[in-house]
Amino acid sequence: MEITSRQAKILAAIIEQYAEIAVPVGSVTLAKLFGVSSATIRSEMARLEDMGLIEAPHTSAGRIPTDKGYRLYVNDITDAQMTELSTGVDRSARTIEAHVHSHKDAADRAIRSAVDGLVELTGNLGIATIGSELYMNGISNLFSQPEYVSGTHIQAVARLLDNLEPWLREAAPNEPLNVFIGSENPIGKSSGATLIISRFRSPYSDKSYIGVLGPTRQNYARTMQLVRRTGAMLEEVL
Repeated sequence: MEITSRQAKILAAIIEQYAEIAVPVGSVTLAKLFGVSSATIRSEMARLEDMGLIEAPHTSAGRIPTDKGYRLYVNDITDAQMTELSTGVDRSARTIEAHVHSHKDAADRAIRSAVDGLVELTGNLGIATIGSELYMNGISNLFSQPEYVSGTHIQAVARLLDNLEPWLREAAPNEPLNVFIGSENPIGKSSGATLIISRFRSPYSDKSYIGVLGPTRQNYARTMQLVRRTGAMLEEVL
C-alpha cells in the first residue's frame, strides 16, 4: 500500500505532536493544522491505521504512532531536515564540545562528559562504551517519562540495559548513526524505547559507541543529529 504525500504529512504531524504533548492526537487538532475538515482527516487516519502506521490506544479517540510508523518517519528524515534544525543543535553541540574539550587529555572522562551532556540536552538516558564497560547516566530521566510511570515497560527496559554492552560488542552496528525503534531492539522488544547510537573510533576501540535510550515518543531529527555530531566530535578530539 502506497502512502500519499498528505498521509505522510499527517503521520509526521501525529508523531511530532505526540512527542510534544504525550497524549494521543485527535482529528480536530490535525484538521486545524491542515486547514481541512475533521472528516477528511478521519478518513486519512483510517487509512494510516489500516497500513499499521498509527493505532488507537485503549478507548482514546486520538491516535499514536506504531513502531512501523516511526520507522517510516525516521527513514524519511533527510540531511536537509537535519540541517534546518542546525541552529538549535549547533548551540547544544557546542555545549557538549566544551564539556569534552575540558577533559580531552583523559579519554574516559571526555566520553563520560559527552554522555552527561547528551542526558542534559535530550532528557533521555545516555550511554557509551568505555573499553569493555558501559557508562550510563540519566536513568531517572528515562523513568520519569509518562510511558514508564505505570511500570509495564520497565522490566523490558531493564532487560535491554542489562544486555546492551554484550549485544553491542557482538552485533557491532556499523553505521555512524544507528536507530533501533521499539520492537526493533534486540532485547526488551516490548520496552517502548528507542536506542539511537553513534559508532566512533576511540583510544579504546575502533567500535566505540555513544548514544541515548528514550521512549519511542521523541524528537527524532534533533536527537539523531545531536548523537551523530557527538560521536564525530569525540572521534576528532580523542
